[in-house]
Amino acid sequence: MKKLMICLMAMMGTLALSAQKVYDFKVTDDAGKEVSLSQYKGKVLLIVNTATRCGFTPQYKELEELYQKYQAEGLEILDFPCNQFGQQAPGTIQEIKQFCTANFGIQFPQFDKIEVNGADEHPLYTYLKSQKPFGGFDLNDNLGKLLDDMLRKRDANYDKNADIKWNFTKFLVSRDGRVVKRYEPTDKMPDIDIDVQLELNPTLATRKR
Repeated sequence: MKKLMICLMAMMGTLALSAQKVYDFKVTDDAGKEVSLSQYKGKVLLIVNTATRCGFTPQYKELEELYQKYQAEGLEILDFPCNQFGQQAPGTIQEIKQFCTANFGIQFPQFDKIEVNGADEHPLYTYLKSQKPFGGFDLNDNLGKLLDDMLRKRDANYDKNADIKWNFTKFLVSRDGRVVKRYEPTDKMPDIDIDVQLELNPTLATRKR
């Protein structure tokens, strides 16, 4: 009976998560103000956990280029610095913002630092991971192979859970709040660009069929 109750509770929790949308969450912006993500209804979102001292930090430049290319069509990039991976996002959010502005001219919204895994993970990330779990690195990519080797040495079964694996993991969210895709940091920006185009202009997908 106890096992049945635990199973039912787990199922209810899963159903509750699946019934939610990104708009149900509140976050803290870079000025310490609480913000409801409902203000982004109708936008295509790319949600990313970032770091300023990571080998992938130059992706800030690619993200800003993507933002400038599609903001007018309805794209918003939501940046959540996270210090959980090699402590590569040190400093305050103000220091991080200053670094990003000076080095990459970032214009997209940056939010306060959060945790994306573990007991103190932000509920937004609990939800995102429930919708799109880890799908694996491209092992034909040198960086993908490097990350896989590094993480597997720490945990042979690291790929069996939905945790965020490293900095610059991204989630693509449709205009109606559905999490449609997850990208690992080794995924290429041109591929993300194509997916963003298709979410912004669904008729393009129809034409390609």
